[in-house]
Amino acid sequence: MSKHPFARLLFVALLVLLAGCGQSQQQAAAPPDPAVTVAHPVRKTVVEQDEYVGRFTPVDSVEVRARVSGYLDQVHFTDGQMVKQGDLLFTVDKRPFQTSLDQAKANLAQARANLAFTEADLARAAQLVRDKTITEQTFDQRTQAKRVAEASVAAQEAAVRQASLDLEFTELRAPVAGRIGDRRVSPGNLVTGGTGGNTTMLATIVSQDPIRFEFTFDEAAYIRYERLSKDGLDMAGREGSALVSLRLIDEPDFQHQGRMDFVDNVIDRSSGTIRGRAVFANPDRVFTPGMFARIRLPASPPYVALLVPDAAIGTEQARKFVLIVDGENVVRQKYVTLGQAVDKLRVIKDGVAPDDRVIVSGLMRARPGQKVTPQEEGAAPASPGGPQASK
Repeated sequence: MSKHPFARLLFVALLVLLAGCGQSQQQAAAPPDPAVTVAHPVRKTVVEQDEYVGRFTPVDSVEVRARVSGYLDQVHFTDGQMVKQGDLLFTVDKRPFQTSLDQAKANLAQARANLAFTEADLARAAQLVRDKTITEQTFDQRTQAKRVAEASVAAQEAAVRQASLDLEFTELRAPVAGRIGDRRVSPGNLVTGGTGGNTTMLATIVSQDPIRFEFTFDEAAYIRYERLSKDGLDMAGREGSALVSLRLIDEPDFQHQGRMDFVDNVIDRSSGTIRGRAVFANPDRVFTPGMFARIRLPASPPYVALLVPDAAIGTEQARKFVLIVDGENVVRQKYVTLGQAVDKLRVIKDGVAPDDRVIVSGLMRARPGQKVTPQEEGAAPASPGGPQASK
């Protein structure tokens, strides 16, 4: 009789233990709703931008060529250095040109002396013809001699100016400021000058600051820019001077600012594109003619847009979507139309509303139709609940 109550107690304890195990299994089979981070779309005034690839070109590019023929005497620069307008670059042997100038001056002095004699002779003839001492024919001959002497003086004066100019051309100076290339001819070589096409090129100079950037854009973009410009907006049309930005191939952002200054007057029929040009300051000489870069132009008037982080955007074949959390904390999928990227955010042209709660973190834990535990972005995380603390 004494063992019977003990057996009953043992049976009751066993039932309690089995009930506890069943409750634990039931709790393990029902995990909590996954936690996600949500945020409302950001409202911001943006301007759509178009991007193009192009090259830098100099504002001024000059080939330094000899204007007179002769032997190159000296080179007054170092290859690749910066030069200022008027700096002496090359010197051609001056001695033959100095001799020609001296001879021209001597001929001019002779011509002036002859003119003085003919003037005096004509003055005497004027008195003699009045006195009927000489004939009218003799007077006319002396008048003609004076005119010939005057023409000779004018010709010799021109010869002196030409000889002076040739002597001046023996010094080749920089016509523009910029960076000079390497010398193409060494001292001692004969260089050919003149105005023909076979003159000797000695070096090239390209300006550095400011510098131009040339690129091409298609006909549709050109029409859009022109219409926006006609509406009074400062766009990349022919009449505009729109602010543009540029980045080099090794730079992440468009950090260089410039202005549009030219659009070509004809669309290329073979490519359907038109040439545009912007100008940029280049005080540090970082931009070099021929260098590639990307330029960004304003392509729309300012407007208020909704933006979400790029990480919140998913891809389903060719369509883009975001996941939002509705009022019952259930995940819903919305297909969206994307715009440009602005400060690590993406413009959403269509598909979301300003009050939508977009999932920006925890996308891998969320599925459409699933219930989740949303937490506002930037809010402090919730403290652990009672059941977790009891464990």
